[in-house]
Amino acid sequence: MGIGFDQALGIHDDALRFRSQRAAVLANNLANMDTPNFKARDMDFQAAMAKANESSQTIRMTATHSGHNQANGLLEGESGELYRVPNQPSIDGNTVEEHVEHAKHMENALQFQATFTFLNGKFKGLTSAIRGD
Repeated sequence: MGIGFDQALGIHDDALRFRSQRAAVLANNLANMDTPNFKARDMDFQAAMAKANESSQTIRMTATHSGHNQANGLLEGESGELYRVPNQPSIDGNTVEEHVEHAKHMENALQFQATFTFLNGKFKGLTSAIRGD
């Protein structure tokens, strides 16, 4: 009886994908910190993982053309993005706070590295099992 990657890796590949998507969202916030009326966004890890578990990692999409490819992913578009409430709103309506964004980005980078390290250990274990070590 064979074992698939989904069974071997569990939710950790989805967690790594989520951390990557969140890094892009946080970097976008930092890039737009001087843009008037820009609203800072973030993503909720617990909600994304719950959604990945319940939907079996599939996106429900409607193809509008017969040539469209089917896609699989963790999040449905921007539905996983939330707006952040600023501690101190700015006069121009921008809700990005540089120190908060840097802290969130660093926290996400550490969590990404932890997930990557865990997955690396899983792959080493699978390789060891395949070799019979």
